[in-house]
Amino acid sequence: MFHQYYKWIRCFHAVARTGGFTAAAHYLRIGQPTVTDQVKALEIRFNVELFLRGSRTVRLTPTGERLYGITQGLFGQEEEAITFLQNAQKLGAGSIRIGTVSPPIALELVRRFKSTHPSLEVTVSIGSEESTLRGLHDFDIDVGLLVEPPPTEGLHSAAFRSERIVAVVPVDHPWTHRTSIVTRDIEGEAVILREAGSKTRQRVERACRQRNVRLNCVMEINSREAILHAVACGMGIGFVAQVEFIPLQGLCAIAIEDEELSISYSLCCLSVRRDRALIGALFEATTP
Repeated sequence: MFHQYYKWIRCFHAVARTGGFTAAAHYLRIGQPTVTDQVKALEIRFNVELFLRGSRTVRLTPTGERLYGITQGLFGQEEEAITFLQNAQKLGAGSIRIGTVSPPIALELVRRFKSTHPSLEVTVSIGSEESTLRGLHDFDIDVGLLVEPPPTEGLHSAAFRSERIVAVVPVDHPWTHRTSIVTRDIEGEAVILREAGSKTRQRVERACRQRNVRLNCVMEINSREAILHAVACGMGIGFVAQVEFIPLQGLCAIAIEDEELSISYSLCCLSVRRDRALIGALFEATTP
């Protein structure tokens, strides 16, 4: 009977993943009526409703959402096992997916990786720390580039590189005549900060607290690119990792003499996937 449950649940997972019964049939390479029957049998056997079926749409019910959360891990590891076997012998072909909170840092990693594995395909997706971690656990990405991730059970991390945080000011700001500033100089400046939870923001706030500097935050923006444009428009000063500074017209980056104002990036993957050949090759690229 367990084998039958497996087939039912596999069809459910395919529908949830692809968003429809026809798409799931193509994904599984079986007939669409078979997929429909298998999912219906699962619902009848356990007296649950897993999908809300419209004339053209299929949506998960709350019960279906919870089951899909379980099957993502179940079938994600099954797919991972097959991929591992396919790539166990050589790295002549294949693809790897990187999720990152910092595009410039990810591109540096990709540059190193491609210099030794030019035939491999790399996909980069940009998002928040939360979405990157979720992508790892859902098997939507293979590795993540995060800022100082806390020790987490089931997560393997390796340091990649550290970057100084710089102040970004308009070209007519008085600081442009100086080689650097100190944290106390921020007192009284109109400051534009990233959203709460941003690691760059946390570093700036921590450095200011330690030196009793009051931050005058005039605006929050959840995009580093938008912050740079706001600074160029004279709306305040901002802070970014030095590697993320884009020298737009009207902007200047100023070094800050404070050891607290640095940020470290790490490469992460699920511990159960660390031995996958492609992932291992990418981790090797973290060493210059």
